[in-house]
Amino acid sequence: MIPLVTFALLIFFNLISSSSSSQISISVTPKTLSKSGDFVTIKWTGIPSPSKLDFLGIYSPPSSLHDNFIGYIFLSSTPEWESGSGSISIPLVNLRSGYEFRIFRWTESEIVPDLVDHDHNPLPQTKHLLAVSEEVGFVSGRGPEQVHLALTGFEDEMRVMFVTPDGKESYVRYGLTRGRLGRVVKTRVVRYEKEDLCDAPANSSIGWRDPGYIHDGVMLNLKKGKKYYYQVGSDSGGWSTIYSFVSQNRDSGETFAFLFGDMGTATPYLTFLRTQDESKSTIKWISRDIEALGNKPALISHIGDISYARGYSWLWDNFFTQVEPVASRVPYHVCIGNHEYDWPLQPWKPDWSSYGKDGGGECGVPYSHKFHMPGNSSVPTGMHAPATRNLSYSFDSGPVHFVYMSTETNFLPGSNQFDFLKHDLESVDRVKTPFVVFQGHRPMYSSSSGTNDISLRKRMIEYLEPLLVKNNVNLVLWGHVHKYERFCPLNNFTCGSLALNGKERKAFPVQIVIGMAGQDWQPIWAPREDHPTDPIFPQPLQSLYRGSEFGYVRLHATKEKLTLSYVGNHDGDVHDKVEFLASGQLLSAGIRDGPADTVHVESKFSWYVKVGSVLMLGYFMGYVVGFISHARKNSADKGWRPIKAEEI
Repeated sequence: MIPLVTFALLIFFNLISSSSSSQISISVTPKTLSKSGDFVTIKWTGIPSPSKLDFLGIYSPPSSLHDNFIGYIFLSSTPEWESGSGSISIPLVNLRSGYEFRIFRWTESEIVPDLVDHDHNPLPQTKHLLAVSEEVGFVSGRGPEQVHLALTGFEDEMRVMFVTPDGKESYVRYGLTRGRLGRVVKTRVVRYEKEDLCDAPANSSIGWRDPGYIHDGVMLNLKKGKKYYYQVGSDSGGWSTIYSFVSQNRDSGETFAFLFGDMGTATPYLTFLRTQDESKSTIKWISRDIEALGNKPALISHIGDISYARGYSWLWDNFFTQVEPVASRVPYHVCIGNHEYDWPLQPWKPDWSSYGKDGGGECGVPYSHKFHMPGNSSVPTGMHAPATRNLSYSFDSGPVHFVYMSTETNFLPGSNQFDFLKHDLESVDRVKTPFVVFQGHRPMYSSSSGTNDISLRKRMIEYLEPLLVKNNVNLVLWGHVHKYERFCPLNNFTCGSLALNGKERKAFPVQIVIGMAGQDWQPIWAPREDHPTDPIFPQPLQSLYRGSEFGYVRLHATKEKLTLSYVGNHDGDVHDKVEFLASGQLLSAGIRDGPADTVHVESKFSWYVKVGSVLMLGYFMGYVVGFISHARKNSADKGWRPIKAEEI
């Protein structure tokens, strides 16, 4: 029983709270939104004795319990908060349900140290409700959202996927002119339920939200290299806006692609997890580059750690809304990362690798349903959850053969994935596609990923690297480490010869880490005065360039040459570049000169003729590198010694 005094105090507090709340007003305009990204303005007045911790809770659906907000904003973030009044304008994403806003009083004395967000900041408590807004909704009949394209593996096709709230029969209509979308294909529809997800928060009341119905249609019989217009939806549910794309043309002899890992999504509010504000800049600059291409086909490659939803499903909706401006124009290709898949219940979790709870209980289910990549690779989950798809696949685009692998599922000899990769690499027609680009999430080489992935990397080097070297793969791209790092042509920690002295050239693959598209949990490469105890990752000799700036890489290939450029988000300019000839020859390479993290030099050079001081410099650098390499070979550890042990 509640003691009489305590009961009386509760009644007294509720009376005071009700009296205070009666003077507080909250309003929202407009009440109805047209589409994701539209803004609402929330205004409030009459809050007595405002606290810095008073906050606005954001709820969808409106029936959510107080603790199950999708996000929150502190009222003190507005300039006039101390007056007890203020306003906030934010964009909303259509979650196929209405929104409601609630204002709560929260004070420092009520902070619960154990209830924290992803950054270990205390989560707001919802004991003292001050005001509740009217419901805000999205107008019906405006058509589907979250439109994104993908290649199917057939040159005359283009896949399009989108989301509807009800799963009713929907279509794709398309044509060569905006006013005549005379060709129509029906979509198939899939959906996953809470029971399909393997654990919390993904299948709990905090993380789960209705994911809607995912539609999948394929536009057929496309002419090569033509601009097509398309629209998705139905007469009953409404039609989307009209989008456009340029169809593939493998005979064009040219390839354009934008590649990155670990981008995530940004939100206009705080939530249970840290979100990635820098992702907005990445999309902005890629949009610029797509626009500059005009009527040339291109593709995007996002190599793992995609939305960083990690069990909070509305972040997937936010991600697809954010990328739709580019993903509706060019095919958006992905491979699986630890934050889509990993969980202790998964069937393949070798004791020699770091497979934790990075996936938030999703276990690959949203990833497998929301994307449809070429091929039919899949692995069973061993649970109620359906098999995980979109693991290893490949396709041709102009003169480039793109290969994707899953670092989160079995890649050892004898596995289906190993057999696929081996057969695929051995079958590439290098006359048709002179360049091969190999991609996966966790890097085979990185001077920044600590001890957690050492065992996994050893097995990748032992079993996968021989396939890459034997089949003359040009370029190997990885994510997972949230920075840019380009290595020399590598084989078992050994740099290939640049043939400066006339010796036979060893054209090993160039490996590059490109996980710098948005996630800001980055390793540290240089000492910081305000963090004197933070571990530092020294730069090994094999690492030719390390960039700390967020961004992406831009690929352009012709039959003669492939160029990969690292574009920085703060200025949209190129900060590093590497070029290959179709012969496999590395045409340009970074040369370390000065402090490893601040100074670098790009140089083009002939492989056959060096004169004067350049020749002398080549011999001298070769002698120095050889001397240091010899000293390192005599050390106990081959390669470099990792320092940092915490998970990325």
